[in-house]
Amino acid sequence: MIDLAPAHRAAIATHAQAEHPNECCGLMLGVLDDTGRKVVRELLPISNEREPDARRNRFLIGPTEMLRGERHARTRGLDIVGIYHSHPDVPAVPSQFDLDHAWPVYSYVIVTSTASTPGDLRSWVLREDRSGFDEEPTGGASA
Repeated sequence: MIDLAPAHRAAIATHAQAEHPNECCGLMLGVLDDTGRKVVRELLPISNEREPDARRNRFLIGPTEMLRGERHARTRGLDIVGIYHSHPDVPAVPSQFDLDHAWPVYSYVIVTSTASTPGDLRSWVLREDRSGFDEEPTGGASA
């Protein structure tokens, strides 16, 4: 389970809306609690580094930005617990591209965005055998 506060959900939706019709992306920083639940404490929006003509349906967090995120998390006593991105005008379900580029352990939050409103927000974790994703619950009790 990943614990996303309502403020985090709103921030992800706002980021997706601002970048529409392109995909947005960012890092979720947080901690693992005693039960193994990922608790998001902070979001770090990242610029989509994919070439401009591919941003409509792809995102890229470059190595420099990933390193910046890791350092930022470390200074706050946090870890990168996941990555979020948007799917403009399509369901919040991982694509084959998402599967091909996923890393184990992370949560992958996907939000649907449209020209007028944000849509569904869902979280996914990569199966151990890398054959696909399983949906994970998104709590929201923490701030």
